Amino acid sequence: MTRHQRIRRNATRAIFIAIIILQDFVPFFGNIPLGPLSITTLHVTVIIAAITLGPGEGAIIGGVWGLLTWVRAFVAPSSPLAPLIFVNPLVSVVPRIMIGLVAGWLFRLVNRYAHSQRAAAIVAAIGGTVTNTGLVLGFVALFYRTPAVAHAYGVNVDHLLPALETIMATNGVAELTLAVIVVPLVALPVLEVRRRMR
Repeated sequence: MTRHQRIRRNATRAIFIAIIILQDFVPFFGNIPLGPLSITTLHVTVIIAAITLGPGEGAIIGGVWGLLTWVRAFVAPSSPLAPLIFVNPLVSVVPRIMIGLVAGWLFRLVNRYAHSQRAAAIVAAIGGTVTNTGLVLGFVALFYRTPAVAHAYGVNVDHLLPALETIMATNGVAELTLAVIVVPLVALPVLEVRRRMR
């Protein structure tokens, strides 16, 4: 990688990090609160970063979001659940890193074998979104089957797993639909611009 390419990559990474910070701190921009839940749009930015910069950079951008989620759980929670579950880095940080890795590698693999960037972007959007939702809710089910968390979801402990499944079917579908629509619309033109600048 030449010095010029390295500078351009660092500048692009900085732009993605700035977007993540804006999304995380501007109300209704990155997290849309709905009662005890919070529908996120930040995963879309991480997936776009993973597609345009690669899985490693996607993991870095996801990691920044995860660290912000973790810090905000202590000082400025985005939902009533955040101080209960996102204080654990396994729930707040790891799934965000994995979005970048999964989406980036899926894009590369599908693009290599299907020779369609649009199809690869859609598969990456699906994979990244499902990774985030699945890991977060999976870790909640694994580590936080407690009365406090169940109460925040408005159910008792015995009904926590069905509540999480409902969230997967509602929040998860909304976030998945958003990603499938937005990721190809943004990532493919950015890829084309980057290709022309080489």
